[in-house]
This record gives sequence, structure tokens and C-alpha cells, in this order.
Amino acid sequence: MAIKKSQLYSKLWEACDELRGGMDASQYKDYVLVVLFIKYLSDKKKSGDKSLLIELPKGCSFDDLVLLKGSKDIGEKMNVILGRIAEANDLEGVVNNADFADETKLGKGKDLVDTVSGLIGVFQDEDLDFSNNRAADDDLIGDAYEYLMKNFATQSGKSKGQFYTPAEVSRVMAKVIGIGDDKRKMISIYDPTCGSGSLLLRAAAEAKGAVAIQGQEKDVATIGMARMSMVVHGVDDPDLRHGDTLTDPLHKRNDRELCTFDYVVANPPFSVKSWLKGASEEDPFGRWGHGEGVAPVPPLKCGDYAFLLHILKSMKPSGHAAVILPHGVLFRGNAEAEIRKFIVRRHWIKGIIGLPPNLFFGTGIPACVIVLDKEGAAASKGIFMIDAKEGFAKDGAKNRLRESDVRRIVDVWNAGENVPHYAQFVKYADIEANDYNLNIPRYVAPADKDVRQDLTAHLNGGIPAEEAAKYPACLFKPLRRGFVTLALPQEDIVEELREGDEMADQIEAFESACAGWLGDFTRKALGLKRGAEPKKIIAEWGEELLRARASLVTPYALYEHLMNYWAETMQDDCYLICRDGWLARLVKPKKKSSGWRDLQCDLLPPEVVAKERCAGIYENYLKRVEELESLESQYAELTEGLGEDDEIPEEAEKLKKSISLFKKDLREDDKRFAWEIERVYEKLAEDGIKDLVIHHKWVEELHRRFDAELDRTFSQIAAEVKALADRYDRPLASLEADVAALREKVMSHLAGMGVGVKGAQQ
Repeated sequence: MAIKKSQLYSKLWEACDELRGGMDASQYKDYVLVVLFIKYLSDKKKSGDKSLLIELPKGCSFDDLVLLKGSKDIGEKMNVILGRIAEANDLEGVVNNADFADETKLGKGKDLVDTVSGLIGVFQDEDLDFSNNRAADDDLIGDAYEYLMKNFATQSGKSKGQFYTPAEVSRVMAKVIGIGDDKRKMISIYDPTCGSGSLLLRAAAEAKGAVAIQGQEKDVATIGMARMSMVVHGVDDPDLRHGDTLTDPLHKRNDRELCTFDYVVANPPFSVKSWLKGASEEDPFGRWGHGEGVAPVPPLKCGDYAFLLHILKSMKPSGHAAVILPHGVLFRGNAEAEIRKFIVRRHWIKGIIGLPPNLFFGTGIPACVIVLDKEGAAASKGIFMIDAKEGFAKDGAKNRLRESDVRRIVDVWNAGENVPHYAQFVKYADIEANDYNLNIPRYVAPADKDVRQDLTAHLNGGIPAEEAAKYPACLFKPLRRGFVTLALPQEDIVEELREGDEMADQIEAFESACAGWLGDFTRKALGLKRGAEPKKIIAEWGEELLRARASLVTPYALYEHLMNYWAETMQDDCYLICRDGWLARLVKPKKKSSGWRDLQCDLLPPEVVAKERCAGIYENYLKRVEELESLESQYAELTEGLGEDDEIPEEAEKLKKSISLFKKDLREDDKRFAWEIERVYEKLAEDGIKDLVIHHKWVEELHRRFDAELDRTFSQIAAEVKALADRYDRPLASLEADVAALREKVMSHLAGMGVGVKGAQQ
């Protein structure tokens, strides 16, 4: 049986638990990833897969690692095996970077043996079989590798997360540089600061044809991760080199010319100090210098523009690129202002996408994606700017682009049309008028969030009709010319929106759009079969949902619900279907005392079967559970406040015995119910499984989420209307009356205390 992605991720993170305590979180990856790497290679080799170019010497398979478990010299023998694999494949410093005999990290004596043995043991799970890793385009091990990278970056602390670019940002970059539209049979992609290779892999995944991957990375351990990551993603021959790109670029034709590429993607370290080091201010490759036609030298204390100039020099005349840089590059002055003018005047910047703050590991400052295009420079009339800083969700200590945020950025980019408060095409004349300052808020006006205050309304009461016009008219009634008041109690607003006549047509349109999409979704889901491609499936479903155009709710809101449910549940379900077909394997508990809730089935949960195929028994069972809860509540009330030595009231004793008998009967009911459910599973054919999974698991849940989004929309309207009404609820006359009443009350109290008016005033 295929392992679900969520189970695999959990299992891999369990491997990290074996290492906690002895080392920093940033070092887990050196041990976990190399064992995962060998397990992957071993399974592929064992299955007879001849596509891998990696050699696995005799005695160096995962099975050989298993044989080492419990050995006193397990660490030394692990190092020997890793050394042999490294030597056979020119992977020195890659697979043998971690020292499995390091007592300072893994413990001494038995502790080290147990730790390393435990780590190997995690990967022994029979479900962890990567021999048939891919179901078409669905790269299980590659996605799992990325999952580990993200978690390592999250756990590694501020200075160690630079090896990983969040997948959502990587996807935006891969989409906006246009690789997916390139129909050439072979293209080249380059990353001068490639880290663990995630940007390169994401960009390559967009390509239609073959891809030549090149990259350079300063950190030797990180370049090792990148090479392993390439292998598990099916890229056996990347050209990844170790070195400092700015001072010693290694992808070059000769001592004065850099290699150039079709596409460049990069997430350089932000604002590197002392970046120049041994390099010359008169760069031999012409990246910067003091001569005519060469970009000015970037400031020595900030390397952001040094990386940008290197990227521009590494692009072919028809090249495209996307680079992540801090927002400061858009507006900082002095040398950087001159470089910015140099680049803008050559029309090399196609667009700028402002991102939310706190997205990246290692820094909380806001960043932007600068999209470069040499091919279209001659015809360019300006720069397209997107301000996407508001679109994110909190994810622990970091922020994260949601699926809907990614999709909106890409959709707006591809459309190239102005969107109020979000996107604007800026002509070069306007940029020149702003002295080549590219700060996005100068050109994309932010939405007005200031709360309007109407002085007349504050003085005389009532809601300005102009402000009320933003909301459904059924919520207001006339007060006087130009002013209205609420037509119903505040607590009834949501009900009026849901049940009233004014919104009925829009609600019907919303429900019709959702029902139409769910109908199409159901028909296509019924056609799912073994060998299908899950990532293409969800892309098609999402595309169609965005075209549904349901009123009241933005299409991106519904899209977010679909993608969230996909990540939580449907992705695993579809992966299982595409691997195994429509099979509902029931896992029975080993304990004799177990009931129906202890039954397990990944694709078709027992609760769905219970509700739909055993409805009468299910409802009766739930009623019995409610009765038990009621009895237990009564018992708690009767014994409330009693100490351990206090005598329990007779009534409570009788109730206690009744509860005990009730529980015994309920356990028997539970067992009988479990037996009934098991019989249903035994008789289920493929059509029955499809019906239950699609209609009663997927569709019901998606319908619930879509409907909840409509409720959320109405609640948001109600909250805004309440705030508007409260703002003008107390006119000046009312406040003055309250003040007078309070003053009178104070004076009365003072008089009762024998204090006269003059004394009170003093």
C-alpha cells in the first residue's frame, strides 16, 4: 500500500526526534537527509530502475546500514560506507559531510549507538518504499525533501535559514519569468546563490523541454544538500559549483567573460557587508567599474546590487531573470541610486513584485521580486509593479503566502492590467520624474484605511447616507435628508442578509455557481483512476473554480478553501487513488475491547460509512452517547464539592451503578456497530467507494467550506455596519445630557456628604 504524503512527512520528522538534544537544529539535515538519500537510491536500485546515474557500491545499500544497527562501531562503519559512495560518484563533502562517529553531537558509547540505530530504524518502515516513487508528475520523495528543508530552515534560527526559499515564493518566480511558455527543446537555468537548489528545481519544473541546470553556492554543506536534492528530484547531472560568486564566479568562458543563460533565478543573502574582498573595483567581467557604459561600483558595505549586476551580466541578450532583494534596493540613494538609474535607462527591469514582510528564514524585513527581461527591453514602455504586501497568512513565527495569494500575483502579472491599490504599469517618464526611485507606494496607491468622521452626524446623530450606500439598503431606513439609521437591531443583521429579499438573488447566484462547479468536479472525480497525475488534476480543478465567478465571494477566497482542503486531505486521497485505484482497505484494531471508532481507513473514513450506510444504527449510537454524557453530568452535579473522605449520597451511588451498566451496554453496542461497518466495507465495490468518497467526503466538506465563506462574508459586512452605526450612535446632545446627569449625580453625593456646591467646585 502506498504511503500518504502526510504520513511520510510525519515519519521523516520523527527521524529528527532521534537527534534532538545533541546538536543545533540546523545540523539535523546533515544526518537525516543523507540517510533519506541512501534509502531512496537503494529502493530505486533494488527495483531495477536504470535511470539513476548514481552508483551504489556493493555493501553500501540501505540494507547494509540496517545490518549495522546495534554495532559498537556503527558510527565508524557508517562513515566508511558514506565515504565509498562519495568516492564512487564524485560526491566528496556531499553525502559524507556528516560525521556519524561524532560523540559531541550523537552522544558517547551506547548513546551514540542507540541514536544512529534509531535514525536508521525510522527509515525501515515497510511503507517507506521509494522504488515506485513517482505517480506520473507527483514527486513524493522530492516533495518530502522540500518539506524537510522548510522545517530545518524554520528550526535553524536566524542565521541558518538562508539555504531555503519558501516554496510559494519560488513558484511565483518560476511563473513570472515565463519558462512555461518557452517552447525550445533545451534551455539553461542558472542560480548564482543556489542554496539547496529549491529555486532551480522549481523553475525547471515549469519547463516544457529539457533543462541544463547550473548554480554556484558559497557554503560547502549547502551545496551538498543541493546536489542530493537534485538527485532525489530526478536531476542526475546538474552543474553545481562551490565558491563565492561575486569574488570568484566559476561559470565563465574565460578570464574576462561570464557564461550566459536563458533564465536566472536567485535569492542572494540580503545586504552582505564586505562583499568585494579580493575582487577588483574594475571588475574584469564588466559587472561594475568606473568606465563609460559600465555600472557604478556597488557600495562596499552592501552587496545587493553586486548580485543584481552579476545576474544581469549572466543573462543572454534574450535572457529572463527573477531575483529576490530587500525593498531598500528600490529607493536607497548615493551609489545605489546611480546603479538603479543605469539599469532602468536600459529597460532591463520588466516588473517589481512587493512581497509581505517576514516571509523569509533569517530575516523579517520586507523583500521584493525584481523581474528582469533583456529580450523585451527594446520594446518596453515602463515597469509593471505589483504591491502584494497585504496578501499573507500567519504561519507560526513567520508569514506565508497563501495559495490564493500566489495565484492572484501570477494572474495579475500575466494579465498586465492595472488593479486599483494592487498593480500599476508605470511609464518611464513617471519614473524619471521621481528621480528613478522605484519604491512601489509611489506608484501603487494603497487603499484608504482612514476612518471617516462626519461632524454633522456626530453633532446630530444618524449615519451619513453616502457611507451607508456601500452596504445593502435593507439594513437602513431614512432619518433625515442625507442621513439614515439602522432599520433593525444589530444582532439581526446577519440573519437579514442571509434570509432577506435583497440578497436573495446574489445568494442564489453564489449557490448556483458553487453547485455548477461541484457538479463538474464530481463528474471528473468519478473518472479518476490509477496512473492519473494529481498535480495536474488539482491545477485543472482550481482553474475551473476561479472561472466560476460566484457573487458575494471573491473567486480567490473559494480557491483558497479548495487548495487548503487539497493540502489537508484530498492530496493524500488522490495520491492513493492514482497509486492503488479505488481501494478502501480497513485497518482493524488489535485490542479486543476496541469499538467502531478505532477502525481506520485512509481513503474512506469509517465515520462516512457509518453516517451513510448505517444511518439508523449511527444515529441511535449517538443518542446513546448523549444519554451517557447526561448521566455523567448529573453525577458530577450530585458529587460536586465532595472530598475524598466524604460519603457519596445514596442517589449518586445508584446513578454511578447505572452509569457503569450503561457503559458496559454501550461497549457492546460499539462492538456490534464495528461489526456492521466491517460488513459494509467487505461488500463495497468500486462504485460504492467512489460514491462515498466523492459525494459524502469531498463534496460535502467543500460545500460546507464554501457556505462558511459566505457566512464569513456576511459576518464581515455586519461587523462593518455595526462599527459604522456605533461611530455615530451618540450625538452631541445625548453626550451632553449624559454629562449633565452624571454631574447632577455627583453633586447629589457630595451634598449628602455635607460638601456644598462651592466646596465641590474648589
